Amino acid sequence: MSETVKVLGISGSPRRHGNTETLLDAVLEGAREAGGDVEKVVLRQLDFTSCRGCNACHRTGVCVISDDLTAVLEKITAVDVLVLASPIYSMGITAEAKGLIDRAQYFWARKFILKNLYFTDEHIRHHKGIFVSTAGLGWENVFDAAFPALTAFFNTTGFEYWDNVIANDMDRYGGVGGHPTALAEAREKGRSVVVLIRKMQIAEEPGA
Repeated sequence: MSETVKVLGISGSPRRHGNTETLLDAVLEGAREAGGDVEKVVLRQLDFTSCRGCNACHRTGVCVISDDLTAVLEKITAVDVLVLASPIYSMGITAEAKGLIDRAQYFWARKFILKNLYFTDEHIRHHKGIFVSTAGLGWENVFDAAFPALTAFFNTTGFEYWDNVIANDMDRYGGVGGHPTALAEAREKGRSVVVLIRKMQIAEEPGA
């Protein structure tokens, strides 16, 4: 029988238990309800540094920095669902979330320079990435600047950019708890992705 669907949620908000982390928690709650093996990492609690741009990974495929983020990047390679959460600050993702994405450069180096890392189409179909975000503004395009970085991150780490769980206009709603649908939709998204991957696992089991 296939293993449990593994889900990793990463909070890139510098504010604990704020709108974005609360929305992330709802996604993870839904995933857990569907039988997922769920873990959450809060970047704010970690001691890590940003990418140095030294390009050593272009030669070795390994990041020269060893800190709390090293283990997080290793966890990413072992999960089926990767959920990265970041609020919109100054029209983009937070420094914490961007720091994580930049530190994943060694995946890119292995894929495109050293060419010793390759994700098959089947692998990508079985690995889903979700972006979770909130924004104070009601402007419908407030998340647009974040999408390219998330697209690059999920592509680099071998995940299909499956969906977004986003809620804007937080200033008007007084926070995500005042939004009429955001939390329920987030829980449903978490359930749905686990159910989807589990169905694919079952279909590939011997005798299925």
